[in-house]
Amino acid sequence: MPLRRDMLLFLAASAVAGGTARAIASPLTAASQPDLRGAIDAVEYRAVQSGDRETRQLEQMIKQAAAENVPVFLPPGTYRVSNLTLPDNTHITGVPGASRIVYTGDGHLFAAENIRRIELSNLVIDGGNRWLGDYAGGLLQFTGVDEVLIDNCEIGGSRKHGLQLERCGGRIERSRISGAAQSGLYAVDSTDLSIVANTISDCGNGGILVHRWKKAEDGTVVSGNRISNIRANDGGTGQNGNGINVFRADGVMVVNNHISDCAFTAIRANSASDIQISSNQCRRSGETAIYVEFAFEGAVVSANMIDGAANGISIANFDEGGRLASVTGNVVRNLTLNGPYTHEVGFGIGIAAEADTLVSGNVIEGAPRWGLQIGWGAYLRNVVVSGNVVRKAPVGCAVSVAEGAGTAVITDNVFQETAEGAVLGFEWDRKVSGEMASGGSAYRQLTVERNRIS
Repeated sequence: MPLRRDMLLFLAASAVAGGTARAIASPLTAASQPDLRGAIDAVEYRAVQSGDRETRQLEQMIKQAAAENVPVFLPPGTYRVSNLTLPDNTHITGVPGASRIVYTGDGHLFAAENIRRIELSNLVIDGGNRWLGDYAGGLLQFTGVDEVLIDNCEIGGSRKHGLQLERCGGRIERSRISGAAQSGLYAVDSTDLSIVANTISDCGNGGILVHRWKKAEDGTVVSGNRISNIRANDGGTGQNGNGINVFRADGVMVVNNHISDCAFTAIRANSASDIQISSNQCRRSGETAIYVEFAFEGAVVSANMIDGAANGISIANFDEGGRLASVTGNVVRNLTLNGPYTHEVGFGIGIAAEADTLVSGNVIEGAPRWGLQIGWGAYLRNVVVSGNVVRKAPVGCAVSVAEGAGTAVITDNVFQETAEGAVLGFEWDRKVSGEMASGGSAYRQLTVERNRIS
């Protein structure tokens, strides 16, 4: 590779007194690396510089490398910087676990706005729990970037969100985000974003948030992530404490994730139409494990494993326009009566649905209140409950027969160890019927037949 002495293209990392490595710029020749052609390399130090000067030097190197269409390579070491604005075509890479970028405070760490492409890979990015400016939503904040590519990075210690994306597309993958005071990853108004195979843990209010300012098509795919230990430090009744939260974003897929120990919900979809929630592991949720609520039309909730929650699956808020769902092939077990707030119905319910919904082929075991809740008061329309197995629940299926409640079909289900009844009619939370499982319902809007109590 020819010498290029006219460019500052190299950083060095060296141990100094006290064991702290500092980043120093040096106008050295580029190392020959077949897999990182044109990348900056480092072999020596000349001086120790202040954090601010270090930031400006690195920023200049990034700009020059972006203009030359080459990546910036950070050798092992600790680089103490802040308030970096990244140009279009930025590509920064390092040695996994060894190239550390440490935020020194006073604003933000990385930001970019209205550009085409940014790529970060193989970096450790440490916020040190230092103050972030009022304008900064996250330690890394990108706005209007067509393609954000973050791969195999570690992002930790943010006083707000770990990573905030607004009006961005791209792919966030194989990265580890932890210790954020807000959420690990907050994406708003995305375009075909993929969030794949990441590990997100120990965050104060959320794991992965996919939101929009106004309800619209979004298309984000959230797949293969491992999310754990999500708290709800700011309280509320579901705004915080969710592993994956989808709000007003339509056409989102949430599949094949492993989510555990969330203060509220493993997967919560609020006003999110055409959502698919499939093949997820949801363990030890503090409230409802999978919640599809408020103004949505269209939801598929299938093949999820739920073990430990206050409620299992809730398809709710027909009063707000929530309707049109398929809930099939899920396993729900080991629920509890204890939730994080006082609920009008109470907790301990396996699967609840209200309008234009199929509930079929599910297995529910250990729901300490109701195995199935079909409708709530007047909010019931066109629900089919068929081919489910419900075990160890005081009431197998509680169906609304309150004034104004609509049609339900409850057929071919198996109920075992339902001490108070297999299929019972309720007016809101008050039982008003005898056993209906075998047929002969007195309510014209109900079809209840061919169920078996074993």
